[in-house]
Amino acid sequence: MASRRHPVLASVGALLALVALLGCAARLLPEDMQALPYVPYVIALSPWFVLAAMVSLVCACIAHRWFTAAVAVACIVLQGYWQLPFYRNGEPLGAQAIAAVAQAKPAADDAFARVMTCNVYKGAADPQAIVDAVRDQHVEVLALQETTPQFVQRLEQAGIGDYLPYAVSASSGSGYGNGLWSAQPLQQPADAEFPSSASAMPAGTIRFDNGALPVRFVSVHTTSPTAQSWDLWRKSLTEMQQLTARTGTQYVLMGDFNATYDHAVFRDLLGSRFQDAARASGHGLVFSWPADKPWLPAFSGIDHIVTERGVVVGQVSTMRIGGSDHRALLATLDFTRH
Repeated sequence: MASRRHPVLASVGALLALVALLGCAARLLPEDMQALPYVPYVIALSPWFVLAAMVSLVCACIAHRWFTAAVAVACIVLQGYWQLPFYRNGEPLGAQAIAAVAQAKPAADDAFARVMTCNVYKGAADPQAIVDAVRDQHVEVLALQETTPQFVQRLEQAGIGDYLPYAVSASSGSGYGNGLWSAQPLQQPADAEFPSSASAMPAGTIRFDNGALPVRFVSVHTTSPTAQSWDLWRKSLTEMQQLTARTGTQYVLMGDFNATYDHAVFRDLLGSRFQDAARASGHGLVFSWPADKPWLPAFSGIDHIVTERGVVVGQVSTMRIGGSDHRALLATLDFTRH
């Protein structure tokens, strides 16, 4: 009788349970099937399906639709299993690391770094805002994606060289490029760290701890999943897995991966060697895209800072940069315990 008194709630609950179930099913698909048309978009929304499941559960309980309620509970449990690790406290940054990155001028004799990455949206981002962020956040290594020669020129005019005087950049056939800027010399600079079908991903090695600790940074930009590039999207992420075989090099990969942690191809890239900084820090879910619509908050975490397992990560945050459709992502890295 109760369900007849609440036909609308029963219908809404069933519909939302179906939405949540489809979202969970997409997350469970094997890597190759996750590259099917539009499936990457569904998976990118994975954390939000728990809200649909929660509303479904409330509606189902009021309407006494117990099967619907059971489906909703199952979806909530699954999403909790996948997303709650982002909120588990990782190893905290030590006082020495926090003090080191608080200095206005980065020191070359320590093993700590404040890093930042941002997609500058085809060179449309405000270069002064980026320089201001570098100054205010005491950034030591900066990775940018979708740069143009004109943007790099404006960035130099805005004073990036006053804080990060060393740089390596590269462009691709699309006319957009990627770059790295550093407070310390970039040794063994490369326009492309590995062959990629997506873009040239420049790299350079920075020697921390008085030169005793070399760390190689890469500015990453993979192919965006679109109606013309589903397979290329997966391919560009799979190509990055060749870095896992380079065991003699310690990497930090920063940039626009066009994938969230929920995409199997991104988790396969991490494997047993790498870690996602936001997840490792226990900061919580970090959403960096989109950032160019005042009426729409960022809802997808496709930008990442990826480090070797064992690197201690903290002070993870995002920052809006005018003109960009991505929020900048920042983190503090402690290499002393790796």
